[in-house]
Amino acid sequence: MTDASRIAASEAHAAPGPDPALPPPLVSPQWLAQALASPRVCALDASWHLPTAGRDARAEHLAAHIPGAPFFDIDALSDASSDLPHMLPDAAAFGRAMGALGVSEDMTLVVYDSIGLFSAPRAWWTLRVFGARDVRVLDGGLPAWRAAGLPLESGTVTRAPTIFHARLDAGAVANMAEVRSALADGSAQVADARSAERFSGAAAEPRPGLPAGHMPGARNLPMGLVQAQGRMKAPADVLAAFAQAGLDPDRPMVTSCGSGVTAAVLNLALAVAGKPQPRLYDGSWTEWASRGGAVERDG
Repeated sequence: MTDASRIAASEAHAAPGPDPALPPPLVSPQWLAQALASPRVCALDASWHLPTAGRDARAEHLAAHIPGAPFFDIDALSDASSDLPHMLPDAAAFGRAMGALGVSEDMTLVVYDSIGLFSAPRAWWTLRVFGARDVRVLDGGLPAWRAAGLPLESGTVTRAPTIFHARLDAGAVANMAEVRSALADGSAQVADARSAERFSGAAAEPRPGLPAGHMPGARNLPMGLVQAQGRMKAPADVLAAFAQAGLDPDRPMVTSCGSGVTAAVLNLALAVAGKPQPRLYDGSWTEWASRGGAVERDG
């Protein structure tokens, strides 16, 4: 192999640089459109909708998605033995599923969703928890891609199977006992990403029979307050939102939401702001309120 061919081979396997227009791990549609020319870059459609939304994320994916993007099914890529929604699977199961999608842990993976910044952060968090080395998020998601006039394709995406070496980073995940302890002794803040109405108990939960309200001592930071029109706010504005909610990003923190999906929006926001990563309570409110956790309502 000549020196020139060695350099070309090395460049073909090198991860693309950051998007100069956005703080990492965010990327723009223009950056992604260029990066997809590399076989080492893969977009993943991580769209998901609340049970009450009346939408079918998989059907929408089949109708229109970013070229070459497999469907990252948050519900299917979960622990089938749990009665809680989309809990993390074991590492072996996740590795098999990702390998079947044609994705390996050493690729550059760019996740997006059909809303903007809703469920894609959960995929970003999950992939990183299982050892993916370079995961980025399309700021503005599919709506931003469409607005940029970039191409879409339909149908099922098939990639050659590969191997994803998955290993769970247990330190990134919080369970119910740990959250209860943190609330009792103040060892970590708990940030709840649900809407103010759900947090206060004024609005019913989307899952039938689940009590409304919040964990005593938790702070409410609705995920919509760290973004605008499906795009992440600037780091200074993200930090201002945390401060207004009474949360200190430099102290230990656990994020929560209804079922562990939009909590990851707060994790992504802190990554964009260059702050330490909080743990994410995988069971979130669904587990807490259905397993005898204390429930507090405002008013």
